[in-house]
Amino acid sequence: MSDRQKTRARPTPRRAIAETYGEVLANGIARRHVLKGFLAIAGAAATLPLLKAGAAIAAEPSTLAFAELARVRDTKDHWPAGYNRQILARWGDALFVDSPAFDLKSLDGKAAARQFGYNNDFTQFLPLPLGSDSSDHGLLVVSHEYATPFLMFSGLTDEDYRAKLTDDQIRAIMASVGISVLEVRKAGGQWQIVLDGPYNRRIHMGTEMAISGPAAGDARLQTKADPAGLTVFGTISNCNGGITPWGTMLSGEEGAMDVFAGDYKTLPNQEMVERQGWDEDENDIYSASRVEPRFRFEEEPNESMRFDWVVEIDPFDPTAKPVKRTALGRMTHEGAQCSVAPDGRVVVFMGDDDDFEYLYRFVTRDPWNPTDRAANRDLLDYGTLSVAKFDSDGSMHWLALTAGEGPLTAAAGFASQADVVLNTRAAADLVGATPMDAPEGFVVHPKTGKLYVAMTENEDRLAAGEGEAKEQVNSANPRGPNPHGHLLELVPPGAGDQPDYAADSFQWDVFVLCGDPSKAEEGAMYNPATSVNGWFTDPDNLAVDPAGRLWVATDGPPPAGIADALFVMDTEGPGRALPKLFYVAPIGAECCSPTFTPDGQTVFLSIQHPGELRFADDEDATSIADAGTNWPDFVDGQPARPSLIVLSRDDGGVVGS
Repeated sequence: MSDRQKTRARPTPRRAIAETYGEVLANGIARRHVLKGFLAIAGAAATLPLLKAGAAIAAEPSTLAFAELARVRDTKDHWPAGYNRQILARWGDALFVDSPAFDLKSLDGKAAARQFGYNNDFTQFLPLPLGSDSSDHGLLVVSHEYATPFLMFSGLTDEDYRAKLTDDQIRAIMASVGISVLEVRKAGGQWQIVLDGPYNRRIHMGTEMAISGPAAGDARLQTKADPAGLTVFGTISNCNGGITPWGTMLSGEEGAMDVFAGDYKTLPNQEMVERQGWDEDENDIYSASRVEPRFRFEEEPNESMRFDWVVEIDPFDPTAKPVKRTALGRMTHEGAQCSVAPDGRVVVFMGDDDDFEYLYRFVTRDPWNPTDRAANRDLLDYGTLSVAKFDSDGSMHWLALTAGEGPLTAAAGFASQADVVLNTRAAADLVGATPMDAPEGFVVHPKTGKLYVAMTENEDRLAAGEGEAKEQVNSANPRGPNPHGHLLELVPPGAGDQPDYAADSFQWDVFVLCGDPSKAEEGAMYNPATSVNGWFTDPDNLAVDPAGRLWVATDGPPPAGIADALFVMDTEGPGRALPKLFYVAPIGAECCSPTFTPDGQTVFLSIQHPGELRFADDEDATSIADAGTNWPDFVDGQPARPSLIVLSRDDGGVVGS
């Protein structure tokens, strides 16, 4: 999620939490527990109140051998010495042989639907052929989270763009978000898009999709155009996601309300609407209702309920209709990372990216079939949705969200599983889940079996003893306020051997508390050998490379004068939690979703919303004229172009080593 979106006002959550968490520190969260991963490294540093960068007790070097970057904030991007950076795809670049040239003066919906989209976020390399370990030929599946019209078209500002947008520009915006699937191949040391590739595809706000699972056909999803409640056109706010074991993409829709116009108070079931975190009478960020009335609340009151789901897309079958899998719940989905339990059932981990929201898990009822891809087509429609509760003794439990079980009774508003998935947040409140600090990236470590999850930040959480209990610190979110975020490490039973991701209980620990470790008041914790360039704030997307290192992309707002960047660290051994700065994005940009070729020699990285901050003061840019940069083309008067980049070593070696 962009820092612009994060700072939008949110309504005060209304919760019915069975257990309060304000006392958890007093009830037993031990400093020893939070620090235990570091104490094994730091030895004598165990007596320090915090593990600070530059501590006298230093760890052994990490496995990372590149020359760490120095912090920099300017209009360009930066990468390590001995590496090269290639721009693979920019907003508006051709995806097909017949794609028109990028021309903002004539850009319309038809042209944009044949070009690489805007503000790319989730990115995944999938080798070709399917199931191979090819590192020079594959598909890239890329989500395009949102658009900023006044930073796309000249003559617009953040104050007047809604009235000034033309119908063609609105259609272009609607076609510039969604998903891109592009075939890529490496030749002569450079990557290129295969324009005549049979898999290339654009999915956007007008693409026909099916609705499946418990909410399919529900009256609350029925519209005048779709009285059956089984078909929807488009996907909105596609943030992060995941890849299923059978090679389909799961894309999390995050914040559909922004696209709708009118007065949301006219909608039925106001409690459900407000609980979803929608707080503005008129968002209408694309003026889409001018060309499609379904995006106006008064015209089609149920249309908004058909978004904020997880969408399954088959990148290997361009004819396959995308499907919104309602069994995975409705929320502001940040991602949907997949793993497999020992019995073959598929487990999907999801974060709900808002302050005081929750971590979720979905476990399929049936095991997946590795020999018959078609047999997995509807696997995600049947299973158990659950939510995480963290305890101060280092254990966590997955609480089932099943209609008719525990407090989820008909009297409480949960007569069916459709009620649960349509009002997932309220169901999680009732069972007593732990409110988190804006959970975003989730990643499973394929070698250790551990999971890492990013809490981006939460400045509204109060310190212990202040305000309502729900807003106080808890065992898994130990700082209030928490403007810098942190990383958690979740450990399923059998981790390191045969991890059981479907187990009811895990262990957990704090992996990193973000912030500047030279400032004691920030309470930051890293490996004591962390350099002045290695600490970070606001962790967002996570990835694990083939060598087992954890990569963290940040999404501010960072401290003044610091740009968002990409960091990497070991998760085990003496370099555990010792981050090094690898890449710095241009001002106002967020780097998203690093993804690697199987040989580890190439990393693809999405660069989202470059120039969204002004260079002079780090405030939001209001037009192309005051955007912080026009990267990567640097053409006067032209907008910055979100891009997909490629990073590799000059000598062809493994990235980071």
